[in-house]
Amino acid sequence: MKFYKSVHAAAALSGIVAPKDLDTQSSSSVRNVAATLAHDTMAYYSGNTSAPNSIEVENVPKPYYWWVAGALWGAMLDYYHFTKDPSYNDVVLQALLAPTNIAPSFDYMPKEHAQEEGNDDLFFWGSAVMSAAERNFPQPKSNIPSWIDIAANVFNSLTSRWDSKNCNGGLLWQIYADNPNGMTYKNSISNGGLFQLAARLARATGNDTYLDWAQKVWDWSAEVGIIDPDSYHIYDGVDIKTSCKQVNKVSFTYTSGVFMYGAAVLANHTGKQEWADRADKLLDGAGWFFSTDSNSKNVMMEAACEPYDKCNYDMITFKGYLSRFMWQTSVMVPGMRDKIESLLIPSAKAAASVCTGGKDGHQCGMKWYGGSYDNKPGLGPQMCALETIQGLLIHESAPPLTGKDVKLVTDTNWKPIDTYAVDSATTSKRDVSSPTKKSAAARLGGEKKAALVLVGVVTALAAWGLA
Repeated sequence: MKFYKSVHAAAALSGIVAPKDLDTQSSSSVRNVAATLAHDTMAYYSGNTSAPNSIEVENVPKPYYWWVAGALWGAMLDYYHFTKDPSYNDVVLQALLAPTNIAPSFDYMPKEHAQEEGNDDLFFWGSAVMSAAERNFPQPKSNIPSWIDIAANVFNSLTSRWDSKNCNGGLLWQIYADNPNGMTYKNSISNGGLFQLAARLARATGNDTYLDWAQKVWDWSAEVGIIDPDSYHIYDGVDIKTSCKQVNKVSFTYTSGVFMYGAAVLANHTGKQEWADRADKLLDGAGWFFSTDSNSKNVMMEAACEPYDKCNYDMITFKGYLSRFMWQTSVMVPGMRDKIESLLIPSAKAAASVCTGGKDGHQCGMKWYGGSYDNKPGLGPQMCALETIQGLLIHESAPPLTGKDVKLVTDTNWKPIDTYAVDSATTSKRDVSSPTKKSAAARLGGEKKAALVLVGVVTALAAWGLA
């Protein structure tokens, strides 16, 4: 494995564009702000300068856990796909293929991270390589399988731990018995991750085994109540100690996004209206994560912890994943695009408006609805802003590939671009959906936000060690 130069020297920033100057109607403005945010996000990562085979090669700095690195590479794969800027591709490849990451079994179950890896962590690495497969991102190493085969390995690893002995199924949160938390808890992110990965593999390969598993996970999740049958909120989980009869009714942004995109993929793949309806209901269910206040209308928040300053280092990354999967849902189910943009465009503007901190003047804060930088910078807030803003370009990018179009590509001769080029007036306007009367009038939710936040939040924070 070769060494790479420092990531934050990888991209030329001579014409840097401050996030606060974002114009959501301009492709070049969105791309240029995304370039700034990508640079500042990757500035938190130095693992690429570590010694070969070091555990730090693919990891992010403490106190962030290893799973966040997997999520970061998914975000950076999106960055390249949306902007065509290859500045970070070599670093992404190095991380995804690092021996201390991918493991000898090519399933992201490395012994080096056994002490912290859970089933939910594994999903985020699997999601990243699934994105690589769906876009024919190059995989140059002949001794390592293709991205699609690696994603299948992750799927097989997850399904091997399906626990039919307790509560008629479901994945436990954790994998290893010596992990202090989660060996009796079946959480929505682990099961939602398996659901989404199965859906994406079904669409990419046409193999009905994956489709059957997606249906199986959905049915189990609905049966135990982590998918609310009325509100379509996604709750945190159930415990086998209570026979999965008591649902922990706290909700986090990212689980709604994970289930939503899985349902949208199945709608696209099967053509069945029931999956499109489920995706739409999940979007409605996610409505309570968006402010209804007149000064911050439709701006995303992590409602379970953000207003109380109780978010831990995992939770401050969650909003980015909801943004990621909402944007991707708008591709799989185009009829949902207007409703999604009515939420994510205000959120993108609000996120950009609070990226004014630090010595460089474009470090991002956590609370977008506040309207100003809150002095809470970090990798998590930077990733959240990046994912929300770069997604504005998704409809100018190719959709995920399927079938024979998914190929093993080995050529990594990236074509560099001028990161801060300004497009001509005829090509700069972003591809904007034409709103209909229905979408313009639509407003998600109507829930009593304050009451819902308090339901189950104390229990959930205790489970996360925050009470």
